[in-house]
Amino acid sequence: MAEMAAFDSDDRLSAFQKSGVYRFDDANAYFIDPVRVLNQSYTRFRVSPAVYYSRFFPSSDFSTENPLNSPNNSRKRKRREKEKKKPRDLNSREQLAERRHQEVTPALLKAHEALLAASKLLETLRNLRDDGEKNNSESISRECELDLVELGSVWQAPFYEIVLNSHDEVTEVGNAGVESDYQRVVPVFDNLVANEGADEIESELLDHKYILPKKSCFYMSDLRQIHNLIPVESDRGFNLIMIDPPWENSSAHQKQKYQTMPNRHFLSLPVKQITHTCGALVALWVTNREKLRKFVEIELFPKWGVEYAATFYWLKVKADGLLISELDLFHHRPYECLLLGYSHGKEMNSEQMMRLKRIPDNQVFISVPGDYSRKPPIGELLMDYVPGFKPARCIELFAREMIAGWTSWGNEPLHFQDSRYFLGSKDK
Repeated sequence: MAEMAAFDSDDRLSAFQKSGVYRFDDANAYFIDPVRVLNQSYTRFRVSPAVYYSRFFPSSDFSTENPLNSPNNSRKRKRREKEKKKPRDLNSREQLAERRHQEVTPALLKAHEALLAASKLLETLRNLRDDGEKNNSESISRECELDLVELGSVWQAPFYEIVLNSHDEVTEVGNAGVESDYQRVVPVFDNLVANEGADEIESELLDHKYILPKKSCFYMSDLRQIHNLIPVESDRGFNLIMIDPPWENSSAHQKQKYQTMPNRHFLSLPVKQITHTCGALVALWVTNREKLRKFVEIELFPKWGVEYAATFYWLKVKADGLLISELDLFHHRPYECLLLGYSHGKEMNSEQMMRLKRIPDNQVFISVPGDYSRKPPIGELLMDYVPGFKPARCIELFAREMIAGWTSWGNEPLHFQDSRYFLGSKDK
């Protein structure tokens, strides 16, 4: 039995090396390496592990120096002590939040225990940041990143253009391939920019280079232009709608990473209008604030016409497999929630709903976080629950990166497509 278990573990690890997804059969949970998942969208380029994993990895590989002495851990320790020193009665909203936490805690603990028991996976996890990496992340400067949000807000925005450089291998002549290069120049704002080819393309915007994955497109605008996504025919709508709103969040303001919006503005999102005639699975990222959860349940989902189905949880760990914070730390939980629901299409009936695979509640996916507020790409894990035909038509709202086969909308969908987040073919 032990040999069979080891053989099964090796098989799953081998599959993980290719797909970036490792399933824990007994825990209703997955471990995800976003870099491996994202790299399935590219052939000539790949996402740089050292740049993606810019946090939660030690500066030197698991130094023998006591980690408790580091400034970051010192601040976290003081924060934990502060929360523990001032016990107080929870108000009614906090009591509801604590009740939700207690209900999901067994599933989170079981998932984390499964990770810690997978010794070979843990060895791989420790090397995620350096896996095949040849460049030092410290040599990649982010100081000169183009501020796409600001660029799109100026009066010249309609005149900015992006240059799409395609590179095709057309046919063979003898033993040599004949290659062709061509350019397209199109408006970058308030315009659907598409790469319909089977290979990624390089693009240029104001001397900055961006990599667009195969069979993908983006529409870069603010919320006032989102109605342009509404298809003329509902059979051109979307079957999977991923939404990562910039919720009101003082922490995000403090870090100045992105602009937030009043929560009530999200009531105007045309979720129903962009739903495919066969229906759509809606996946909404939310924080652990009870006020926000109530807003979604009582106002947002009903306004969108979305019927709640289940909740998934993203459990965040460090490079050594330990949680990024204590599980019971009230204001700093080491997980986020993904609320799932269905937007019914014109041709979606109860019989079709019955044929859909049931979404397991409290499913957990684990990963080491990337940049601030960058969510792991879990679209493939949702495909079994998506209504309609395959391949599904997928869209992400408030996107900051692109994925092959998806439409990305937001005011900075090119943010993580900057070429400095990638390694070129010469670095492979």
